Amino acid sequence: MNAIANDKVMLPHATEKQAATEGQRALAAYLSTKAETQLIQITSTDGQQHPIELPTSALRLLQEVLAELALGNAVKVVPVHAELTTQEAADLLNVSRPYVVQLMESGELPFHKAGTHRRVKFSDLQAYKEKRDQSSAEAMTALSALDQELDMGY
Repeated sequence: MNAIANDKVMLPHATEKQAATEGQRALAAYLSTKAETQLIQITSTDGQQHPIELPTSALRLLQEVLAELALGNAVKVVPVHAELTTQEAADLLNVSRPYVVQLMESGELPFHKAGTHRRVKFSDLQAYKEKRDQSSAEAMTALSALDQELDMGY
């Protein structure tokens, strides 16, 4: 079984975006604490209060999810130990599946085989993505410096 559900990704509707914006702002006010847990209450449709103690780290994650939903982005939570298929990895990198296979076969992206199928750890994929993003940022900085040096007027 895959660690990531292949559920259809749905973008949030306008009312969900508004609720996410309000929820994210309200939650941010309570997360400045150093406490390891927080006690929150959920009100059911019949008006009953249900207290729930949650780790502060989970509420910070919820705040990040709400921030993304408020921007209209779909969100998927992936455990760091998850193993991804080449297609899932390609989707997360926003590249083609054959390109991911090429990265794997060239040794740029660590993987292992489960039978005949390639699998990549989410943590390895994130490390590759961070390295790629850093390299891209450095290239942009160098290009900007060259632009300034040549007085291109941008």
